[in-house]
This record gives sequence, structure tokens and C-alpha cells, in this order.
Amino acid sequence: MKLTFSPASPFARKVRIAAIELGLIDKIEMIPSTVAPGTVNEEYSKISPLKKLPVLITNDGDVILDSYVIVEYLNETAGGALIPGYGRKRWQVKTDHSLIQGMLDSMLLCRYEKAVRPQGLQWQAWSDDHWNRAWTGMARFESRDDVLGGPFDIVQIGLVCVLGYADYRFADCGWRKAYPKLDKFHQKMLERPSVNISVPPPA
Repeated sequence: MKLTFSPASPFARKVRIAAIELGLIDKIEMIPSTVAPGTVNEEYSKISPLKKLPVLITNDGDVILDSYVIVEYLNETAGGALIPGYGRKRWQVKTDHSLIQGMLDSMLLCRYEKAVRPQGLQWQAWSDDHWNRAWTGMARFESRDDVLGGPFDIVQIGLVCVLGYADYRFADCGWRKAYPKLDKFHQKMLERPSVNISVPPPA
């Protein structure tokens, strides 16, 4: 299998953590890729017209898009327990992960608005709205003891990636002070080799 990724991508990090936890990381060839907004990458567009990271290319040549779908594929391949197979818990996990995915999407848009959009064209109210979505999402999980103290699954992996991306791109946002339970959770998660080894390199 092959995985397109960037060390800075929280979405690719999610897949890497899952692959390590499922014992599949040694079966995946990592393909560093660049898909910067506003730039043309015709070769990558042939793999995915959306030009998003990551993409998994299976041994059969199938292209699997979206970090959650990739984790679901790997989880099924390995017979893992990162995503419940059925019942109410499955839908809760999928819903929680959808919130996390949206938080990451909003954080990424804030990053692009600040770092990529030309000066004078930035829309502060739009950026503030997206940041508020991520921030209130953190507040939601601050009160979710069932997630913070629950089994290691796709929700915990995704939440680790949210907090890691906040550290990486928004180091002065103050999430640790605002959300002490999330801080404690994050510190505990960093003790896991899969989480620690996938921390983004210094910007």
C-alpha cells in the first residue's frame, strides 16, 4: 500500500497513528506530497481531483480518499477496534469524529486565510467564525469524560490531531489554559509511541 502524506497534515497524522496502532505501518509506503492551495499539481490531481491529503493506494490499485475512510479500511483490514462495528456506539463514534473532522477543516481554513491569502484580502470575520467552530468544539470535548477516559479509538486519535495541530499552527491560542482536561488528555496520549512519533516537525 502507498499513502500520500505531509508531516504537517493532521489528517495524514490520523492515518499514520491508526496504521501504527493496527500493526500495518510497515506495509505502507509513505509518499511525501505537496498540495499547497492556489498551486497547480497536475500529477496529484490524477490521483485525487480534490488534491487533498492523505490518499491511500491499495495493493490492488484502488484509491481510497478521506482520512476517516482510510482508517476504516485499515481497521477492517487488520480486524482492529478503532471503529465499532455496529450499534449505538458506532454512530456516536462516527458523529464525534465528524465534529473533529469539521474542527480540523475550520482550523486549516484559518491557517490558509492568515498565511496564504494576500494581505488586504483577508476576511477576519470569516476567519473568526471558523476559529470559533474549532474552539467551541474543544469545549464540547472538554466535557466529554467518556471520550477523554474511554478506549483508544478513532475519536481519541482525531482529538489528538486537533490538539497537535493547534500547537503546531496556533501555538499562542491558549487552549491548554482554557481546557485543562484536554491538556491532561493530550499529555497522556503523547506517551503512546504512535502519537509521539507522529508529532509534526518544527515549523
